[in-house]
Amino acid sequence: MARLFNPIQVGAYTLSHRVVLAPMTRLRTIQPDDIPSPMMADFYGQRASAGGLEIVEAASVSVQARSYLGAASIYHDGQMEGWRAIAKAVHAKGGRVFLQLIHGGRQSHVEMTGGVDPVAPSVVPFDGVALTKDGFVPASPHRALGIEEIPAIVEDFRAAAQRAKEAGFDGVELHAANGYLVDQFIQDGTNQRTDAYGGPIENRVRFLRETLEALISVWGADRVGVRISPSGEWGGISDSDPEATFSYVARLLDSYEIAYLHVIEPRVKGDDTLHHDHPPVATKYLRKHFSGPIIAAGGFDRASAIATVESGDADLVAFGRHFSSNPDLPYRLQHDLPLTPYVRTAFWGGTEADYSDFLTHEETQALESTEENATADEAQNA
Repeated sequence: MARLFNPIQVGAYTLSHRVVLAPMTRLRTIQPDDIPSPMMADFYGQRASAGGLEIVEAASVSVQARSYLGAASIYHDGQMEGWRAIAKAVHAKGGRVFLQLIHGGRQSHVEMTGGVDPVAPSVVPFDGVALTKDGFVPASPHRALGIEEIPAIVEDFRAAAQRAKEAGFDGVELHAANGYLVDQFIQDGTNQRTDAYGGPIENRVRFLRETLEALISVWGADRVGVRISPSGEWGGISDSDPEATFSYVARLLDSYEIAYLHVIEPRVKGDDTLHHDHPPVATKYLRKHFSGPIIAAGGFDRASAIATVESGDADLVAFGRHFSSNPDLPYRLQHDLPLTPYVRTAFWGGTEADYSDFLTHEETQALESTEENATADEAQNA
């Protein structure tokens, strides 16, 4: 059997297989307070499997951290019941579930941040977008964080991690990818500070270290993962030497002995594949710098997922788009069964339609059998 379907130890947990549900912002919370909805619990429960790992979509750690109307948040008591329902639904199927934590930084709008300007390490022009009641709109002008403001944001991450623990999750993932705030500090295209948080890479990763240590203070290192996106393009992010930068990041994270390193391949930008024929490159050069489990994400199918795990470049593979329309994706991949096509128009908000109403392979077979029997009966009675 391919290693993709074999057990593996990831931090504190033994997983039965290596097919991971990637975090996907789906904009299905109840408004106006970003309350996780019952259909979200249905969605995650449907995709859970015994010994499988799910990473739940990015949850903002404060009002200031929000970027998209309808996206998840975890900063007030009114959200907790919904989060508990999601964790319970995954555990009911024997799965493990981590919650991804995020601060959007400059990728936001004053309508989402409570009327205050979005923040970033430095003021660097970019043409990003945020999602408000008027749809996707240009991000509001951002301002540079004062050094005295940073500890409060670190505390927001710690408090969110504590809430995730109280909600029954198995761990948390720090979102340090896709051009959001942690990533903005790491990469020199967005971090032009001259204080202790800017300049050489040792300073640019200081915010990463502090937020990571805040999460570890709640969970322990073996229940915390980190997601990065070397050479990613989402959010207008850039670095003058991404391989050197993220090799350093990988070595830093390795020193903490975290549960896993989650790497987005640069061939993917958001929910689009930019370079369909490009092989995985980020996990390949990071492997020698990180000794723990690596989760690869971005543009994988069954064959490439099996290949990257067999090569040793990654230990697990996270799927987003294919998992969105195939609640039993690990089973389908293991048995090489056809996949239900995903519905891109339902990615960014909507109802249960094309979200939590997809059938498993078994349910599809049963439905087809019932329809065939009904057709046969009609023919016989004609």
